[in-house]
Amino acid sequence: MIGSSVAFRTRSWTVLFLGLLTAASPAAFAAECPGHPGALGTSRTLVVDPHLHPRIGTMQYRETLPLKDHEVVLTFDDGPLPKNSNQVLQILADECIKATFFIIGEQAKANPEGVRKLVAAGHTVGTHSMNHPLTFDRMPLDKAEAQINGGIEWTSAAMTDPSKLAPFFRIPGLMRAEGVENLLISRGIQVWSADFPADDWRHIASDRVYQLAIQRLEAKGKGILLLHDIQARTVAALPKIIRDLKARGYRIVHVVPATADQPATPTAAVEWLLHPPTETTPIARWPSVPNFVFTQTASLPAPGLADLNTQTAHQPLVLPRKTMAQADVAATLPAPERDLFAIPEGSVEVLLSTTLSRRAATRLAMAAEAPHAGKGKAAKMQPRRTAHAAAHPAPKHAAQAKSTAPRPTRVATGVKKRA
Repeated sequence: MIGSSVAFRTRSWTVLFLGLLTAASPAAFAAECPGHPGALGTSRTLVVDPHLHPRIGTMQYRETLPLKDHEVVLTFDDGPLPKNSNQVLQILADECIKATFFIIGEQAKANPEGVRKLVAAGHTVGTHSMNHPLTFDRMPLDKAEAQINGGIEWTSAAMTDPSKLAPFFRIPGLMRAEGVENLLISRGIQVWSADFPADDWRHIASDRVYQLAIQRLEAKGKGILLLHDIQARTVAALPKIIRDLKARGYRIVHVVPATADQPATPTAAVEWLLHPPTETTPIARWPSVPNFVFTQTASLPAPGLADLNTQTAHQPLVLPRKTMAQADVAATLPAPERDLFAIPEGSVEVLLSTTLSRRAATRLAMAAEAPHAGKGKAAKMQPRRTAHAAAHPAPKHAAQAKSTAPRPTRVATGVKKRA
């Protein structure tokens, strides 16, 4: 009995462990798709409130859907067009995938049955203007509002239950304009962009559509994929895209709007970023300096003695001992006489302070100290010569010696020198 009990508990824990692993694998989603055991399925439903996060899609906005790693939201524009849209709808049904469709008003008017098929299959249906003009970024706001209203009106009219229309809107061509976005947000409509497209509106091969979708998804790691269900190349590329999503471990998320009966999925603000920062990632942007608002601009009064807890009676100024001693010394020093700084005119000190050469000044001083007998014509001319020499510097010593020294007389051999 004990051995069988242990064996039963072991098998129970094993089954539970394998069940948890299976719940996190694509096979669990395929189990919810009867008749298609290898289906990708839809991993979870995300409920969003357009009022809290009015703009999503990192191709144009800061925020995107709060997806986890390897989670994808499939979106399709411009339908319904029966020839291709019905095939897309069947491919998604075979994989039990729920997506979001943005409907053109004219398409809904021409093919209301296609809109009802989307709602019956459980997909989310938003709008994409009345006739898809690529001028939303420059058209007058009243015309843009008419485009928005036309798409909503005809899409709602095609539905059996108009309340199934989601308050989601994607601007045609992603030609965003601030006035249009503010208008949509004021009406509680969420503006959708995307995180990456597959360029399936261009004239490219279906293989290229598949390659771009997978390459850009791998670069992002998660996000909103933009496709067009009216394109034949999208119909051909979609099975390959889904096959690779299963092989690479991606999961499909279905997005619906919040209602009174179905509140928004609890999320943190940082989850609405494509790559939320972690604690190990330094923040390069410092917070901005706040703008302070001053209630009063009048200056404050100067503080009085009473504010400083002092006596109001006049008291003698008390200075430190060192300061008072310095004041007494300064008061007893005599004032210098003016003659102390006077320098006689023509003195040696004055000459030395001018631009005249020091040699000339020295000679003048020596001449002043010479005996009076030396006073004569030569003595009288000395200062003049000295001044003239100072004004016109004497030639160099070599030149002066050459001009004043007597030239030697050369004597030939055998001839006597003159006396």
